[in-house]
Amino acid sequence: MNSMIGATATGVPSWLRSHEDAQARLPGADRPWLCERRAEALAAFAASGLPTRRNEAWKYTDLKALGSVPLMPAVTMPEPATACPVPTVLADDDVAARLVFVDGRVRPDLSHSRDLPAGVVFADLTAGLSRHEALLEHCLGHRNGITGRSLLALNTAFMDGGFMLRVPRGVRIAKPIEIDRLSGQARGSDGAPLAHHPRIIVWIEDGAEATVLENWAGGGDAVYFNNAVADVWVGNAARLRHYRLQDEGAAAFHVTTLRAEVGRDGDYETFSFSTGARLSRLDADIGLAGTGAHVGFGGVFMMRGRQHCDTTSVIDHHVPHTACREVFKGVIDGNARGVFQGRLVVHPGADKTDGQQSCRTLLLSDGAEIDAKPELEIYADDVKCSHGATAGQLDDNALFFLRARGIDERTARRLLIEAFLADALDQISLPALRTRLTERVEEWMRDRREEHE
Repeated sequence: MNSMIGATATGVPSWLRSHEDAQARLPGADRPWLCERRAEALAAFAASGLPTRRNEAWKYTDLKALGSVPLMPAVTMPEPATACPVPTVLADDDVAARLVFVDGRVRPDLSHSRDLPAGVVFADLTAGLSRHEALLEHCLGHRNGITGRSLLALNTAFMDGGFMLRVPRGVRIAKPIEIDRLSGQARGSDGAPLAHHPRIIVWIEDGAEATVLENWAGGGDAVYFNNAVADVWVGNAARLRHYRLQDEGAAAFHVTTLRAEVGRDGDYETFSFSTGARLSRLDADIGLAGTGAHVGFGGVFMMRGRQHCDTTSVIDHHVPHTACREVFKGVIDGNARGVFQGRLVVHPGADKTDGQQSCRTLLLSDGAEIDAKPELEIYADDVKCSHGATAGQLDDNALFFLRARGIDERTARRLLIEAFLADALDQISLPALRTRLTERVEEWMRDRREEHE
């Protein structure tokens, strides 16, 4: 690929040069079709740069700090990846397969796929290029749409890892598939922070069923950037449960662009649990493309200190008789900030749409802040849609009620916060994960208490 630096926009970060210099080390650098696609994406990113707050979708999230970090592409890190303990969510016996990355590199010694049914394709991006190139080319070409999406373009230009999952028609995977990513263990040359651009492809064919759990973890106070893109297809009468746990390091930047399409009578349940990173954003674009399609889109974010967490989504109802339920709960402490921008679009002809959207946030301190902008765009008749957002403090009357019954103030506050989050966590249909996340809520509350002591 030829250099694009000379034609860059003013918002293009200085670290783009180091990314260009590392192109020959990227997976698939010897595939002409992929190099062509990368070149188109790089040109798109060079023309626009990082999104700014002048972009309405980024009005509440500022990436200037990311632009000033001297990032090096993770592929420049020498082999092997650092050997270290990797946090997991579910036990090995409770998962059908596990894929572990440390600073973007696969750890084969910690990964396995022993309980996957015949015909299932599950591989990291590099292995996928070797064994399933035609499938990968089809998936990457089927959905492009980089225009106006600079972080998506950046990922496409420099995708350096990730995984692909294809579940054949009618196949049901009984146990979850867990993907664990630990970042912040290594540095680039001269101690420079690393940038990762993982690509995730999940294709659940007609009548198939699977559960995917992404676990994003970070160690220490290292600065790094995870810029992920997830492309998801849920076929006719298929079901996908897709969970994301974001507990990146305290100085990390994390952005995930999620693009999903749900077919006729398909069911897509996706849930995000965010407690980490200096700045994080989930940018979701979900389309209900077949009659009877259903989406459950929810999450919990718990921020403190000066953390910033942004959830921005567009859910498109393209055809009649589709439904979505969007429920997000937030708990914000210190001087942290949350952002929720949710837009439900009912397109012409999408009659009988049932779309429900809500975001409720607890502010635990005077410095905590939430910017919430729920939106409805309805271009069809005979629909049932609602949206709303609320923010407030703990109920003094409820707190007094618990204190009057002999419960100390710390325990009373914890109980009220756990009760506040309960209906969001109840959206998770995987019991083991629901239990684990309840424990993480308790851990967050315990850490908060120690900070205030």
